[in-house]
Amino acid sequence: MATTGTLYIISAPSGAGKTSLVKALVDSEPLIRVSVSHTTRAMRPGEVDGVNYHFVDHAQFNAMLERGEFLEHARVFDNLYGTSQKWVEQTLAEGFDLILEIDWQGAQQVRRLMPQSRSIFILPPTQEALRQRLTNRGQDSGEVIERRMREAVSEMSHYVEYDYLIINDDFTHALNDLKAVLRSNQLLQARQQQRHTGLLQELLA
Repeated sequence: MATTGTLYIISAPSGAGKTSLVKALVDSEPLIRVSVSHTTRAMRPGEVDGVNYHFVDHAQFNAMLERGEFLEHARVFDNLYGTSQKWVEQTLAEGFDLILEIDWQGAQQVRRLMPQSRSIFILPPTQEALRQRLTNRGQDSGEVIERRMREAVSEMSHYVEYDYLIINDDFTHALNDLKAVLRSNQLLQARQQQRHTGLLQELLA
């Protein structure tokens, strides 16, 4: 593949449905990859190392940080998260579009280093809907949910920093909106020119 991929930053407060939307998108689009971050948080039931995250301890994470291996890194809920810069650059060079599921802190770092990236923020339809989704998970105590809600309000204030805004009220509609963002970017003149060099030369001969 001669075409260089596009890096998409996708952020959302916990419970907004980002993970489910991204999974559905990747399942339907063969040329999209999702970055697998390194994290120090504990593995949750059903998660697989190297698939959901690269699970490392604090010592391993800090060693990678000192070697400058992360494109971005952030502390979220007392845990550390980071994205391998080498893997991101290699995946884009192979022609795959790549999604980074990161928070606003990481998004700011990535935009500085890779200003050609596109950023998308996903919002819930209401605060109550967000609270209900967090409660329905059955994973956190009431105290943790309240903490996540406070954090969510702070996170959502950063939506103004992003290129696109998607409201996840209806899942199918939100997924179609997400697909539309990626499709419109694939049709940009510069990318089409790169993809169809031979055709364009023939048409203008």
